[in-house]
Amino acid sequence: MPCVCATVVASADMTATSDVVDRQGDRALVCTIGFRQYGRRRVFEGPISTVRCHEDNVLVRRRVSEPGEGGVLVVDGGGSLRVALVGDIVAGLARDNGWAGVIIHGCVRDVAALQDLDVGIKALGSTPRPSGKNGAGDVDVPVTFGGVTFRPGDMLFSDDDGIVVVR
Repeated sequence: MPCVCATVVASADMTATSDVVDRQGDRALVCTIGFRQYGRRRVFEGPISTVRCHEDNVLVRRRVSEPGEGGVLVVDGGGSLRVALVGDIVAGLARDNGWAGVIIHGCVRDVAALQDLDVGIKALGSTPRPSGKNGAGDVDVPVTFGGVTFRPGDMLFSDDDGIVVVR
């Protein structure tokens, strides 16, 4: 049965995280961090791509400017609450390029605008401070936080209950 979340209706082929855990058992890895929802799309899933960066969003912007093909970009910002790695412009690029969602182990900004964008956005929190622009970091490498190692190509499921990864 489709999940109705706010004004967005998930398609019938979206899978609830609780169903993934029930079906996959120990194969389902559950992220232990209570991320906040920021995007309008509250239920999303797709194959993982990753960016690891610290207080610098150049690689994040570059990655979401590429075709997302329904994937989920997992950004390991080291849990920094000092600067935002995603705002309305970067999130708009993700939406426009076909990304299902972006998970940020760090912060976002432009929260009011993010709520209107039809893309999944989860982060630790928000701050008005922008990130650096040096381009430092790594793309499509395994990243670990919340008790889960997110590997490129693994499948990620996200809804209001949390985030689940299946290899």
